[in-house]
Amino acid sequence: MKYYIIIPTYNEEKFIALTLQSLVEQTVLPTKIVVVNDNSTDNTPAIVSEFAAKFPFITLVNKKSDAIHLPGSKVIQAFHEGEKHIDDAYDILVKVDADLIFPNNYFETIIQHFQSDETVAMVGGFCYVEKNGDWVLENLTDKDHIRGALKAYRAAAYKQIGGLKPAMGWDTVDELLCKFYGWKIVTDSRLQVKHLKPTGASYNKAARYKQGEAFYSLGYGFLITAISSLKLAMRKGKPFLFVDYLMGFWKAKSSGKPIFVTSEQARFFRNYRWKKMKEKLF
Repeated sequence: MKYYIIIPTYNEEKFIALTLQSLVEQTVLPTKIVVVNDNSTDNTPAIVSEFAAKFPFITLVNKKSDAIHLPGSKVIQAFHEGEKHIDDAYDILVKVDADLIFPNNYFETIIQHFQSDETVAMVGGFCYVEKNGDWVLENLTDKDHIRGALKAYRAAAYKQIGGLKPAMGWDTVDELLCKFYGWKIVTDSRLQVKHLKPTGASYNKAARYKQGEAFYSLGYGFLITAISSLKLAMRKGKPFLFVDYLMGFWKAKSSGKPIFVTSEQARFFRNYRWKKMKEKLF
């Protein structure tokens, strides 16, 4: 199976070489890697160009945008720019961040999962961060969720869900839409990926309400948003984020912000979330 990788990149001179090196050392190489330099002001494009000169399957694309890093929108807009520079001949499309180190069998294993079951839409490993000299699981989500940093999509499923939404919550709505259409999501705990920059490290203060907006945009409703917000704030060790998330939800609701999905899909999402909560309780 052929897989293409798109890497949205902004000021990643510290890490991008490590990410690319881990990708060119894969036991099954990608057919294409497109690195989208999203208006970096450091040496990111020069580093990528060096790799592109050595490996013909690597391409550098330059994009102009604001330097403000709002979660979701900026990175997915850069991803969409990368899509303009690929064809449709892939079996698997992969979105990865520019601050990861993959084990060399990562994509060989990902492909095996896709080949073993034609109903699998997405596959991913787990992100690990360094703490006190040890690499530990970056435990921000449930174990059945694939982190936005390393998403691999079957081409047919990716097209059916309409691609990725350029807003925070994109890496949840993609999975929920796959489930809505009857696809499976697979996570593999054997695939431990080093995440060199913890999630949210470069978000600014303007981003603090975005999580609540995302819950609204998914059609969760207030009660599920409140439970999800409390859970996420506690996992991050910042309980006051709970208030920011709820304020983000109400701001989105009061402004009449459109949701990502149809009413039927939103109802499916809510039922799915309630079912998951009940399973944990009972």
